[in-house]
Order: sequence, then structure tokens, then C-alpha cells
Amino acid sequence: MKMPRPTPPLLLAISLLVLAGPASCAAPVLFPVAKDPATSLYTIHTRHGDSHVIDLAGPLLWSTCAADHLPAKFSCKDPICKLANAYRAPSCRIAGRPCKKKCTAYPYNPVTGKCAAAGLIHTRLVANTTDGKNPLQQVSVRAVAACAPRNILASLPKDVTGVAGLSASGLALPAQIAANHRVANKFLLCLPRRGEGVAVFGGGPLFLQPEEAVGDLTTVLEFTALHTRKGNPLYYIPVQAIAVDQPPPVLLPAGGVVLCSRMAFTALRPDVYRPVVDAFDRGLARNDAKVDKVGPFELCYNSTMLENTRNGYAVPEISFVFEDGKRWTFVGSNSMVHVDGQTACFAFVEMKGVKAGDPNAAVVVVGGFQMENHLLQFDLEKKQLGFAMVPSFSECSNFNFTKS
Repeated sequence: MKMPRPTPPLLLAISLLVLAGPASCAAPVLFPVAKDPATSLYTIHTRHGDSHVIDLAGPLLWSTCAADHLPAKFSCKDPICKLANAYRAPSCRIAGRPCKKKCTAYPYNPVTGKCAAAGLIHTRLVANTTDGKNPLQQVSVRAVAACAPRNILASLPKDVTGVAGLSASGLALPAQIAANHRVANKFLLCLPRRGEGVAVFGGGPLFLQPEEAVGDLTTVLEFTALHTRKGNPLYYIPVQAIAVDQPPPVLLPAGGVVLCSRMAFTALRPDVYRPVVDAFDRGLARNDAKVDKVGPFELCYNSTMLENTRNGYAVPEISFVFEDGKRWTFVGSNSMVHVDGQTACFAFVEMKGVKAGDPNAAVVVVGGFQMENHLLQFDLEKKQLGFAMVPSFSECSNFNFTKS
């Protein structure tokens, strides 16, 4: 299914509204990315110590109201208002109320699902341009955002003031940066396990330290299709099977595989979870190292009895097999998680609240832990996802944030 994209008039409308002066040069725009240890959510630093939670399915940029935010007087018929209401969270019962005079948006918390009616504002974030090696110069990222009450921040990291939606929506951050700074409508995401990773809007290159050994990671990306569905801001990828080292692979039924930065670990629908866990258990064949399960994980092992390598524990590789035969592979560092000093568990969980074979539920929801230390490129113009594992001698937190 082809991914919807804003029409040229809508993009033009965004550009005219958010530009308050000449556009910057067409250098990509860089934000540092951090992982909050308490919630496992990822944040971008925005300005004056403020941060926004990254939400790959988020259709809006929203934050609590600040003194320097300028009210945006959009009518109900304005194209911007239509973009602000293009997607409605299923949990937000107040969304969809008839618009009267002033445009109202409905930002929502991606963890709790709580939403609020909010006006639109003109705001700015602070970022840097980049050549892919260093930050270059500070820039103001001007954008249209929703101004939300503080009570919808519950369960988000304590220092955040809002959410940065990264979906293909016309009012999500990628489209607004593309219009404002005249860069390509695509972004790179390198989620860190510790330290600061990077989000780069406008494309590559991207170099991590040691630069001479790693090189430009965008040159080794492999690509697969990137889809969305009507009325749904989630990113879907065409995974046909999950391979666990040895054949046969676990074939995936209909339902879709989605990418979700707010999920800590990849969740598998019950009809997929059982065959994948059983295949991993058979492949590892270490019953002697098994210990009691530690929720939410089922397969847990005495970590001192497992061989350790530069790619994490020496365990069966997990691969998503795409329509064209390409594979996105996860080694031990992305398939095993430490739960205490001597226990490591298989870091895939069973999806809760859905039944096996439920056609209304995704088959797989890919969580942040599996995406960490992988470079992902979301090309919203070509409708492609690029993916590459960061070499074992580097990591996403090895970007040089020292200005050149």
C-alpha cells in the first residue's frame, strides 16, 4: 500500500507559515537523541534544557505552552488545520468534534493515550546543521505545534515538555523541517543504548567514531519499502518471515510489522511469539544455563554460562526477511537483555491484549531495544526504509558532537 504524502499546496502552506525569514542553507539538521533510563523512551534536546519524546507514530509536534509561543490563528478550513486533524488517536474520544471558528488540534500522550484539545502555535526548536561528521552552526527550527496542558505529560520522562511526532504527517517534525530548511523529506535515526545518539533531518552522510574504520554509514544501508495505511500514522515494513539461524523460518500471517519507538522491546502476536521463542530455544540449546523467567521475558539464562562476543552473547541471530529476500538481522546485543548481574533474557515479548491470529492487530511491533545501534533512514519521498547495523566497534553514541 502506498504511503500518503502531503500534496504540494499543503507543503507550500506549511512552508509559508513556518518561515519567518530566509531559509537556511540546505545542510541537514541535527538533534542529539538520549534514552531515558526510567521509561526507556527516547528524547531529542530541543531548547533551553527542554526535550521532546520521539514518537515514530506521532502526527504532531506538541508541547506545553511557553511564554514565547505565538498563537497561530488558523481557521477551520485552513489546510494546516486539516493536517492537524489528519490522524486521531483511538483513545481520544474528544477528537473529531465539529470545528467552529478557530482550529483545534488533539495532541495525545503516546504512553497513556490521554489527549487534550489544544490550540495551534508558532514555536521554534534549537538545533544544528551538520555535515555528517560534526555540528556546524546553530539554527532555529520554526514550526507549527499544538500547545497542550501539562496534565497530559504523565508517564513521560520528567524533563520533557512535549512530543516530537516523526510520522509521515504534514505537521510532524520531518515534513516541517523539510519545508522550513529546504532539505529532503527524510531523516536518519540512530538510537543509543547509552550516551547521545543522533536524529538527522534531510539525509546523510553520517560518520561515527572511529571515523576511519566506520566510514559513511549511509553507503551501506539496505532498503525495503515503507508503508502507511489510510487514517493510521504507523510505519509498516513488508516482513514476510522471521528467521532464527536455522531453517525453516517462521512465516508471518497477514497483519503487518510496525516500528514503534515508544515500545521498549519487540512484541510478537501470540501466534508468532510461540514459534519464534521455541526456535530460539532450540537454536541456543542451553537448557543447562536456563533460570527462572523474569517478567515480561520468558527465556532467561545464567549469563555467566553464555559465551560473550563483540556482538553480545553468542546466541542465534534473529532476522526479519523482506519480500525481496533482504534481511534485517539482530545479533546478541539486540536479542538479549540484562535483567540483573547474572541473568540475561531473550528480549522479545508476547503481545498482550490480543488473540492469536487477530486480523486487527499488528503481527510484530518492533521496539526500541531492537532498533538501538542500528542506523535507520526513513525516506518519506521514496517511501523506503534504509537499515544497517552499526559495526560492533562503534555505536550510535559515537557521533562527534564537538563543533568543527
